[in-house]
Formats: sequence, structure tokens, C-alpha cells
Amino acid sequence: MPSVSLTVNGAPHTVDVEGRTLLVELLREKLRLTGTHVGCDTSQCGACVVHVDGESVKSCTILAVQADGSSVTTIEGLAAPDGTLHPMQEAFREYHALQCGFCTPGMVMSAIDLVKKHPDGLSEHEIREGLEGNLCRCTGYHNIVRAIAAAQEVMHGRSAALAPAEV
Repeated sequence: MPSVSLTVNGAPHTVDVEGRTLLVELLREKLRLTGTHVGCDTSQCGACVVHVDGESVKSCTILAVQADGSSVTTIEGLAAPDGTLHPMQEAFREYHALQCGFCTPGMVMSAIDLVKKHPDGLSEHEIREGLEGNLCRCTGYHNIVRAIAAAQEVMHGRSAALAPAEV
């Protein structure tokens, strides 16, 4: 069996895997990081999105051996060691951008990458387009878009804190 060495959420790991093991399986089954979800088995839903070397990737579309030597960040690795949430996580909480929560980890990971790639900001239309690879069966996306719009202001330093969500 091949051995895969990678850094996950800042911690080094070396894991023996079958060659056909998907990254999502390594994360969930070998490392017990179950925040990354398997939603569709066809790479349509985005519930499995993680960051590999800083880029969002659907972890159901990449073999674990392809991530050898990479740095992987999952939803569990976003909060600060003291428990302070990443601005995107905080925005999803503040803006009620989740219901059942199944899509939330992948949505948050995709949103962070989307915002990082657009330092000048994103319009509502651009946010909606940027989320096309993520499905949510519960919310209708309005609050997700609002959360991302608010978080981008904090992530890009244009605001020190999230604006309170209007109810």
C-alpha cells in the first residue's frame, strides 16, 4: 500500500492507503475529520470541499496519493487555537446561513477561496456564480450570499468586525 505524507490543519500525518482511496476518505476515515462531508459521490454538491495548498478542491475528486506532500485545510482547521472562528464561519453563524448544516463546511471552504481570489470584492451576482459548484437543499442561498458579502469586508481588512445581520 502506498504511504501518503501530508500536513492537515497544521499537523503532519503519514498514512498508508490503498491507491484508489479518495482524499475525502482519508480525511474522514483515517484521520477522523468528519466535518468534510460526502454528499453526492459525483462531485456535484461541494460538501467535500477542502483547501489543498491554499486552493479549494472537491476532495471526492482527488486521490489521497495525489495530495502527497500537500498542505490540507479542512473546516476543523479554520478556527484559531483559542476557538475564535474564522470570519467566514462567524458570518455564516451571524447571518443564519445554514439550516441542517450538511453543506456548510464545503460552502464555507469554497467561500473563503472565492473571497481570497477577489481582493477588490464581489457583487451579489459574482458570489452566486462563484458558488455554482455547491448545493444547499435547505436555505435558498440568500443568507449564504449575505454572509459571504459581510465576511469579505473583514477578510480584506475593510471592516474590523462583521456588521450585525438584520433580522
